[in-house]
Order: sequence, then C-alpha cells, then structure tokens
Amino acid sequence: SKTISKCYVQVTGMTCASCVANIERNLRREDGIHSILVALMAGKAEVRYNPAVIHPAAIAELIRELGFGATVMEDCGEGDGVLELVVRGMTCASCVHKIESTLMKTSGVLYCSVALATNKAHIKYDPEAIGPRDVIQVIKDLGFMTSLVKKDRSASHLDHKQEIRQWKRSFVVSLVFCIPVMGLMIYMMVMDSQLSDAHARHNMSREETETLHSSMVLEYQLLPGLSVMNFLSFLFCVPVQVFGGWHFYIQASRALKHNTANMDVLVVLATSIAFLYSFIILLVAMAERAKVNPVTFFDTPPMLFVFISLGRWLEHVAKGKTSEALARLISLQATEATIVTLGPDNVLLSEEQVDVELVQRGDIVKVVPGGKFPVDGRVIEGHSMVDESLITGEAMPVTKKPGNTVIAGSINQNGSLLISATHVGADTTLSQIVKLVEEAQTSKAPIQQFADKLSGYFVPFIVAVSVVTLLAWIIIGFVDFEIVEKYFLGYSKSISAAEVIIRFAFQASITVLCIACPCSLGLA
Repeated sequence: SKTISKCYVQVTGMTCASCVANIERNLRREDGIHSILVALMAGKAEVRYNPAVIHPAAIAELIRELGFGATVMEDCGEGDGVLELVVRGMTCASCVHKIESTLMKTSGVLYCSVALATNKAHIKYDPEAIGPRDVIQVIKDLGFMTSLVKKDRSASHLDHKQEIRQWKRSFVVSLVFCIPVMGLMIYMMVMDSQLSDAHARHNMSREETETLHSSMVLEYQLLPGLSVMNFLSFLFCVPVQVFGGWHFYIQASRALKHNTANMDVLVVLATSIAFLYSFIILLVAMAERAKVNPVTFFDTPPMLFVFISLGRWLEHVAKGKTSEALARLISLQATEATIVTLGPDNVLLSEEQVDVELVQRGDIVKVVPGGKFPVDGRVIEGHSMVDESLITGEAMPVTKKPGNTVIAGSINQNGSLLISATHVGADTTLSQIVKLVEEAQTSKAPIQQFADKLSGYFVPFIVAVSVVTLLAWIIIGFVDFEIVEKYFLGYSKSISAAEVIIRFAFQASITVLCIACPCSLGLA
C-alpha cells in the first residue's frame, strides 16, 4: 500500500471561487497528488500526496506556475480539531480515568483531558481519522451522557451599546454645563478688552480701572472674595467633575493600580488639580476678604471633559458599526444540519438532525429547498439555484449541479441537494470571514501601538514638566520678584509677595497640565 502524506500550502492571490477551482482542477491531474482542498478565505490548500512521487516544495511550485503565490506551511498542527464536551454521570476519579484511557486508545485522538469538577472534557483529534460524532459515541458507549458545550451565538461580546450610552451621557452632561461656563468666559474676555481700550484712550489711573472692573455684573462680589463669575463657574463645574468625569476616574484608578499611566490619568490629574486649586484659592480669598477676585480655573474641567468624552463617544460608535456587521454575519450561520447515510446507488438509508459543530469532513448533508447550507461542500446529487449573495454580493441565484462547490450560510432555493462536507466548523468560509473581521478589530494598527507606547511615557513626562514649572517659578519669584510682577497682572497689592509667587507658579503649572490633556495624541 502506498503511503500518503499531508501538507499545507499558504496560497496568496486568490480572488474568488474560480481561482480555487482552477488550482484544484490543475493539481488533481498531477502524478502523486491524491487529493487537494483549497480554502479561499484562509488562503490555504491542504494537499495529500504520495511522498515517493512528489514533495511539498514541488507542489508549491505547481501552484506558483498557475500564477499564485505559494509557500509550504511548516506547522501542520492547524489541522487538529478541538472538541469541548460536557460529560454527565461521572462519579469519581476512576470514571475520568476510564474515559481518558479509552479515548487515548481510540485512533485519531491526539489529546484528552477530563475534569471531574466541571464535568468537562477537552479533546484534540485528527479530523482525517476521526470526527466529533465518533468521539461522542465512544463516551456514550462507556455509559455516560455527553453533549457539546453550547457556544454563545449571540455575539454579545461585540456589543458596544452600553459604552456608547455611557460616553454619550457623559458628553451631554459635560456639554450642558460647559456652554454657560464658556459663555461667561467669552463675556469676561470681551469686557476685559473693552476695559483695556478705555484704559488706553482715557489714560485712567489703575484705581479707576479697578472700580470700573468691579462695576461689571460678573465681578460683583456676593461675599467678600467670592464674585458672581467664580461662584457660577464653581456651580457648573461640580456636576461635570462628578458625573462627566465618573468613567475617567474609574479608568484612571485601574491604570494606577497596575502602575501604568494612560491618558485617563492625565485627564483626571489635570481636571482635579485645576478644580481643587481654584476651590482652595476661592476659600483663601474669602478668608482674606480680598477686594480683587482671584484667577480660577473652573472653566477648564468642563471643556476638557466635553472634548474628550466626545472623542470616546465617536470611537465607540465607530466600533459598534463594525461589530454590528460582524454580529449579523454570525447570525447567518446555520445551527443544525441533516446528515444522511447513503447505500449503494445513492439510496437514502437514514437521516438525522445534528448540531452544526458535529458535522465531520466527508459527511453527506442533505439541504432542503429554502434551507441554509450548514458547511462548505461539494454537490453530489441534485440540481438547484443557490442564493450566495451574503458571501459574494451576487444578487442572481447561482445554478448548482453535481461537482459544484457550495458555501456555508448561503440559501438553497428550489431543489433538494446532497452535499459532501469539505470544510466544517472553524474552516468554513463564513467562520473565516468572522475570524478575519474579529482579528482586524482586536489587533491594533502599528501607529496606534506607537501612540499607546508614547502615551505611556507622555503622561509621566507632562506631570514632571508641570512640577518643574511650579518649582522653577517659585525659585524665579524668590530670586527676582520683578519678573513675576511683570507677567502676573491684576494681583492686588494687599497680598504678600510670597503668596503672589506661589499663586503664579501654580497657575503656570496647571496651565501646562491642562494644555497637554486634549493633545492630539489622546484625542486621536
């Protein structure tokens, strides 16, 4: 008897089913090639050949001559089937041993492990030699009940609805409170510029300017040191800090637990420091009964949260779109298949309904009119029209007669077909598409990995810079007070030089933190 070996060839450049047919047809004619099976989506060909006549490199060369790229795949472990079963009726360790030893003796089973506590069996097998139904039969013969571990077909892990909702909520909350704060700020800016114009025109003394300044509605002091402007800003800022920033705080605390610093940490740091500093400055001003209102940063947190939560919201909406498409794809898969046994002259002997996961390669599957094809296969008997639009986008039904290939998930229209399964389980075209889309979603683009890596250094760097800014200004201030005085306008003469320096240093360092927050890196 001649020995038959098996090899896998990675094939590139295949665009459609006719490429597959072309490769299969041409290679079957060659000497020493026993059979060939090409999977379009996975881009791989499984070839069974006679090693005495031909070797894998020559097979790859044959495929190359047809105009495709081909390389022999070294690891053939791809072909292993994996089976997860629930086994009922085990009472003790000897049952476990009985199942394991019997299965390991069965030809085609490569690995088997049974857990008594969870009632689960994990089995690896060679799909060429044995299939899931045979394995289940072996266990049943030993007197145990067994069934497949039900897969979650609902694709619930692809659902981004909740995240979309929470980011939308956080964006709306921040926006509602941010608009008035921005309005106040713009109003202040306009008034300030008018003031400085008036100042320039009339050469008013500084005292007069201050009286004019405090005559503005917003600068009116409700309590000594607490202006309307600051009070309103504070009121609008609190809900944003709590409700808008809730998710950021959660994520930042998680990141810090794992000793990493991500963008959330920076956002939380900047907004919290800006908020706390402003709050403390207000308290100090009220305690001092200051005449001039202190400079606060209450406008910063709402605006930061608005930009960043908008970015997050859009990101999740985009993710949700691709996931939706994927969930639809998954829902196209048939759940059951009708397997038939044929006698001589293709006479139907019996048929049974089984789970799609239990269909083995080489099984004969019957597909009735209006039914879905459970697996990829080749038609053995019957004529029909098949709607393959879900895979190919082709609106017209395609005629199928014996010898044609069919794709899992497509819909049989008018005739009953018998097909022989060629690709089952995770190898079907549909499963491969789902896998590709999932991989595309979970794997990061190289530029994104780079950005993530950068932001790991970026956050500590920014924090360091702002601390340096703080210290530098404190030192400069105590060495040469004039410089601070030049830049820090509008401080009242009533407070001590040391306090002026500290306040100015804090403002500078908070500015550094807040400017770095909505940086293009984080938003992108």
